[in-house]
Amino acid sequence: MSLTSPTHPVSVPLDISDRKIAYFSMEIALAKTLPTYSGGLGMLAGDSLRSAADTGVSLVAVSLVHRRGYFEQHLDSSGQQTESDVVWSPESTLPAAEQTISIQMQGRALQLRAWRFDVVGVTGHIIPVFLLDADIEGNDPWDRRLTDHLYGGDTYYRLCQETILGLGGIHLLHALGCQPEVCHMNEGHAALLTVGLLEARLAPAPLSSASEADAEAIRQQCVFTTHTPVPAGHDKFGLDQMMHVLGQERSATIERFGCLHNELLNMTYLALRFSRYVNGVSMLHGQVSQQMFPEYPVHAITNGVHAATWLSQPFQELLDKEIPAWRHDNQYLRSVYGIEPELIDATHALGKQRLFATVKKRTGVDLDPNLLTLGFARRVATYKRANLLLQSPERLVEIANKIGGLQILMAGKSHPADNAGKGLIREIFAAAARLDSSKLRILYLENYDWDLGEQLTNGVDVWLNTPLRPYEASGTSGMKAALNGVPSLSVMDGWWIEGCAENVTGWCIENSEDEAIQAGRLYEKLENAVAPLFADKARWAEMRRHCIAINGTFFNTHRMLGQYVANAYFPPSASIAASNQVVVNDEVSQTVLA
Repeated sequence: MSLTSPTHPVSVPLDISDRKIAYFSMEIALAKTLPTYSGGLGMLAGDSLRSAADTGVSLVAVSLVHRRGYFEQHLDSSGQQTESDVVWSPESTLPAAEQTISIQMQGRALQLRAWRFDVVGVTGHIIPVFLLDADIEGNDPWDRRLTDHLYGGDTYYRLCQETILGLGGIHLLHALGCQPEVCHMNEGHAALLTVGLLEARLAPAPLSSASEADAEAIRQQCVFTTHTPVPAGHDKFGLDQMMHVLGQERSATIERFGCLHNELLNMTYLALRFSRYVNGVSMLHGQVSQQMFPEYPVHAITNGVHAATWLSQPFQELLDKEIPAWRHDNQYLRSVYGIEPELIDATHALGKQRLFATVKKRTGVDLDPNLLTLGFARRVATYKRANLLLQSPERLVEIANKIGGLQILMAGKSHPADNAGKGLIREIFAAAARLDSSKLRILYLENYDWDLGEQLTNGVDVWLNTPLRPYEASGTSGMKAALNGVPSLSVMDGWWIEGCAENVTGWCIENSEDEAIQAGRLYEKLENAVAPLFADKARWAEMRRHCIAINGTFFNTHRMLGQYVANAYFPPSASIAASNQVVVNDEVSQTVLA
């Protein structure tokens, strides 16, 4: 796939010297046509910036350009995944930032430039995003490829990328005249910005002269959001790699300030050591993270999604007519109670119609809009358990026969190096192929991306989520579904602990360490709670309205960003004092700490 045509207008000159917050993320979903993201982390980043633009937050963002993207997924008839690059040209797509910088890395100078993407809010406020690019003539040929692949290469490649994001990002902002009061690290990938801040503070003195007071000054500038309890999500690098990439002086400084963990450069611990505010991304995840990192106070700000991005076009038109203030203040979504449930149900039906047309185009299969349709679309990792629904295919067929038909739409990419995840996709294909029922249809859709995710959350009847608790830090796909009047059937993990009102906004799947038992509970809820309510069209339409009014008003990035501004970026002095008082829920599972 090649992306070479312009997707964004030329940026106007913009003075960022007064921007107070700098937001760093390895991936940001900026536009459907730009492959600068892989999944939930990038979507959250993009939605956060869209809300910042809508609400006028004084913010600037930094990421990498990812010239060859994440990947496009190809699935054969057995579900075997292969990948191809998504190549695009920033030269023909985005304006340049008109600034080149140089950082020392791997014992040599690395030249970096940046491309600018403007996120424009409903009132015209602009959030500039700078995408760092190492593909500059004069750089070492190997170095020129460092900003090509999102999450590509080996650990050495990754450390070089994270050095560019953190150190390069800080130096770029300073070169552009921006001296942010707050630097927000969206996951640990950007943790080396703390070293960049320290270098800038001390210049021209060497890092070896840094005092504890200098370290504390940097700490007062930094905010860190951790996104996962899964160990693989916390990047670690050997001391030899650290020394080779960062050099002796930076490495010695990192070690001197106690930022190593288990004799490794651990980006999470580097971020923790130099941040005055640390948070998880849901209530439960905050508690789990506090147990993972007991020596640091960990707070919780539950994720959200950008309502105007994820609401279907028919719903946007309905809300613009009935509740026009919803775009700048998502609390007004509660006023959906002034709209008749039947109209909400009819509006959702338009999204379902669009989704089914896409399915027909992709697969040749005609789906029945009158049948209960489940959606499951996630990054395919083993802890997300995409196969839990298929634990007992015979039981699923029985349910489908009993309720008059069931349709299941699934999608998701597995990381190219995740053989276990790829195996899950093949397992789902095999199970679907073995089913012999005219009443049950299971389709796995290829190349899950922004557009397909949008259509699925717009158009299915129920959103299914089956992670292994407590590994789902938050999850946002169910939030997108709720905005479109779609209830969730989900394990009580991540955001759903806060969003589930049983039989009102959806249903919980009671937890069990035995997957067979938990699958049985899923089937029981599907058969005895979900399907009967779906058959009662009046009550189902009322549930759709509850989903928007109750969950839509809270699980959005307008609310989330407001909490970051009030509690993390610019907290009152009393909040800073209280940050040392940490409450840990003793009932949080200890399994993640093993």
